[in-house]
Amino acid sequence: MTMNEAKEKLVSVQQKMAAYGHAMSVIYYDGVTGAPKGVADNRAQTLGILSQEMYELATGKDTIDMLEFLDANGAELNEHEKREVFLMLKDTRQMQKIPKDEYVAFQKLMVEADDIWHRAKETNDWPLFEPVLEKVFDFHKKIAAWCEPEKDAYDYWLDRYEEGLTKERCEAFFAALREHIVPLLKKVLSKPQLDNSVLKGHFPAAEQEKFSYDLMKLIGLDLDRVGLATTEHPFTTSLGSHLDERITTHYHEDDFSNSMYSVVHEGGHALYDTGSARELAYTVLDCGVSMGIHESQSRFYENIIGRSRAFCEYIFPVAQGYFPELKSHTAEEFYRAVNRAEPGLIRIEADELTYALHIMVRYELEKRVFAGELEVRDLPAEWNRLYQEYLGVDVPDDRRGVLQDSHWAGGNIGYFPSYALGSAYGAQYLRKMKETVDVDACVRAGNFKPINDWLRERIWQYGSLMKPAEVFRNATGEEFDPTVFTAYLEEKYTELYGL
Repeated sequence: MTMNEAKEKLVSVQQKMAAYGHAMSVIYYDGVTGAPKGVADNRAQTLGILSQEMYELATGKDTIDMLEFLDANGAELNEHEKREVFLMLKDTRQMQKIPKDEYVAFQKLMVEADDIWHRAKETNDWPLFEPVLEKVFDFHKKIAAWCEPEKDAYDYWLDRYEEGLTKERCEAFFAALREHIVPLLKKVLSKPQLDNSVLKGHFPAAEQEKFSYDLMKLIGLDLDRVGLATTEHPFTTSLGSHLDERITTHYHEDDFSNSMYSVVHEGGHALYDTGSARELAYTVLDCGVSMGIHESQSRFYENIIGRSRAFCEYIFPVAQGYFPELKSHTAEEFYRAVNRAEPGLIRIEADELTYALHIMVRYELEKRVFAGELEVRDLPAEWNRLYQEYLGVDVPDDRRGVLQDSHWAGGNIGYFPSYALGSAYGAQYLRKMKETVDVDACVRAGNFKPINDWLRERIWQYGSLMKPAEVFRNATGEEFDPTVFTAYLEEKYTELYGL
């Protein structure tokens, strides 16, 4: 094999992998947005075959020989090629440790689990979901044992979503948040609560959808490349490359802010994905480097920008154009309403202050299931107990409790800490960005270009070219410090509640 032949094959294999990924993503996206309810078996059959083809392509002798040849001749590769070879070898060596029939079975299980979760949540039927969730957790334990038997199984999955993340790091991070958030929340709850009546009323889904497209255009999404649909649980996915992105939302006609902030949140993900450099398309670099960095983009747009006073002052008159009943309210009322700190049941509706407590509940449950300290059948009761302990709320049913999130059904165990990390990362982005960008002035003018340009230059364009910690340092010039986030919360909520 010559160097030119190996490089050509490197490109060819990545293009084929992107094509398989495109097909599988389209099938998944259709399954959770528009497909009839009774076709999950058909979807599982197709995805099973495609995942087998993907497995054979990634672990085949020709691919391995090519990657090892290029790895041995790394001095002749450019920066992009070296990173592509490194990531592909890393993933391929992991995949080789998973028996092919088990890999295919896992893909089919994910389709089954997602389908059953949708039905279980709709009907508030935990016993329907429990057996398949037990299989999901068991499969994750087996995969961790196959791939890195010397490593703690939960640490293995935490690292898959945020490179270098461990239970030890999570404990230190959450302890830092608790030290500041818990006393701050107690002070907030001792004060008169902020009025949120501006959010209550009747807001037709059709008008919310039109408003959603305005939001997408406002933050800088290209509607020729980013689509919008509705689903039970909002998410974002790339179809084959950053050149085709889809986001989803869910409309609640009694509160327009729910879909509004889910669109801005998912829009942050889409901005990151579509902001990758064009030359990364159809390579393994054409994706966000980690879920912590990804969530730092979505949480930055949703909260740090989207719940700022400047954003509320700009967007509220736009919302009034779609929802006439808002005309009796002011932008300041809206700002205070969407920042109301109040322990609640639903993670995706949580305010900035209490959000991390929702994540801590999920982290504790996952950690204990992996450690054998908690059985899957006991998750609802323990979920409810922790919600009372951490947030002081009683969970009335499993639909608003243990069944509320899609992540476990999608096999995304170990993902949740990324949300809290992403929130904290965003506070340091803001501090650094303000050194060169008048963020509030830009937002008040509806001009997101300087903000997007800053993030594109420091984060988006690189895709997976750098490690997560390198991306963070490239953006901020410093190491991660969670107290920057807690200081941001303390300043914001002290002003809001007059502490």
